[in-house]
Amino acid sequence: MEQKQQAAKKTPVLDRMLDFIERAGNKLPHPVTLFVIFAAVVVVASALMSAAGTSVVLEQVDKATQTVTENHVVARSLLDADGIRFMFEKAVTNFTGFAPVGVVLVAMLGIATADGTGLLSASLRKLLANTPSRVVTAMVVFIGVMSNVASDSGYVVVVPLGAMIFLGLKRHPMAGIAAAFFGVAGGFSANLLLGSIDPLLGSFSTMGARILDAGYYVSPVANYYFMFGSTFLITIIGTIITEKVAEPRLGKYTGDETASMDPLTPAENRGLRWALIALILSTVAVLLLVLPENALLRNQENGQILGDSPFMTSIVIIVTLLFFFPGLCYGIGAGTIRDDKQLVNIISDIMGTMGGYLVLTFVASQFVAYFQYSNIGLILAVKGAELLRATHATGLTLMVIFVFVAAFINLFIGSAVTKWSVMAPVFVPMFMMLGLSPEATQLAYRIGDSATNIISPLEPFFAIVLTIAAKYDKKMGIGTMVSIMLPYSITLLILWTLFMIAWVLLGLPIGPGVVTFLS
Repeated sequence: MEQKQQAAKKTPVLDRMLDFIERAGNKLPHPVTLFVIFAAVVVVASALMSAAGTSVVLEQVDKATQTVTENHVVARSLLDADGIRFMFEKAVTNFTGFAPVGVVLVAMLGIATADGTGLLSASLRKLLANTPSRVVTAMVVFIGVMSNVASDSGYVVVVPLGAMIFLGLKRHPMAGIAAAFFGVAGGFSANLLLGSIDPLLGSFSTMGARILDAGYYVSPVANYYFMFGSTFLITIIGTIITEKVAEPRLGKYTGDETASMDPLTPAENRGLRWALIALILSTVAVLLLVLPENALLRNQENGQILGDSPFMTSIVIIVTLLFFFPGLCYGIGAGTIRDDKQLVNIISDIMGTMGGYLVLTFVASQFVAYFQYSNIGLILAVKGAELLRATHATGLTLMVIFVFVAAFINLFIGSAVTKWSVMAPVFVPMFMMLGLSPEATQLAYRIGDSATNIISPLEPFFAIVLTIAAKYDKKMGIGTMVSIMLPYSITLLILWTLFMIAWVLLGLPIGPGVVTFLS
């Protein structure tokens, strides 16, 4: 008894708290069952809210006419005739239209080729042989942050690579997953370049601003300066939390997975050369489809590359091909594939491991569809806006409050763009009346939205991260994942908010020609 008490005293408070969260979380049902329960709760809540006549007034801008309209949004029951028909008729399209399904499965075709032929393993061994071990963690986090240029592909590309890199260095693969997941999801809004999310968020911010000012325009670079600086902050936070908190708590890896770190053979080096040539040629081909003035993957009306363009809507298949062709050429050069039948078998074997993910996403897609159909998400957003208006906050205080409001809402409503399409018409004009520019409102939203991505089981790609983690820990559950990622989330939310406060107090512009406060 005395020894247990002494052990408890030696255990840091943070570890005890995280252990409690892990135990409590792992007592939850399987994620599939959990989403079934969530869906059932939404069904019942929709019926109760509909019977109670729950409704809100939502101001929106008509894209075609640029006029403001007031829509009376009421809670829709999933237990009336229309709701029951919806659940039956839309079950298949709810699943096939669920964004993570297509992104993951298509991207996995390319990754499976690169992995199955041995390209990923050989590339990592080459990379690690030339990378100082002390910067590996920072490199994984940084690559995760930068991956949002290719939209959501980072979840299925960088996260598994993080595990493989750490395992190759005899470090715990879950620490690599955590570092990569933090970079991809926590740093989803930051980048040294413009990301795919910038023009999308800007378009909805513009719509919200034009409720009050018909000529207002929020450009894709509205938050660029701040997000550029944030990239380094996020990399530092991810590195420190991984090495000082997450990895020590995980301890030594005792699982069955291994990563070979043997020197590369002449055949593997030849395969890498062939893969590099294939990557260069593939990249040149993509650039020829994008860079010329009348390139096929530009927006044919305004010539834009980012935003609403064939290039951005094709980004997943482009990433897939940039993995597939180098993987194919590596296999031929290294002699790991001899014919097309072997290649197809390699891809099929790896794709066969996605069965559990498909089951999970089918149930998750139904929950998300029910949530949207019932209008519960819209009602929560508008009610939250009314509550925030009642605080009478202004200026920087308003930005800070909104960071935490966005962080909280993000726990329940996934997809940054979808959520902002609902929130922008509510919060942007409301904050403009309180003196806050649309660009500053958008920035505060991005901080809050990103900070809790990594601890929300309702985040659309949380399921794929759990699937990847289960390869290294068969008992991996929601509780374990949340307990690993919680220190990242809390630290990011606090330090990124303080970074925002310092940025604003120093009078630094958050983007080219952008003001934080309206005169």
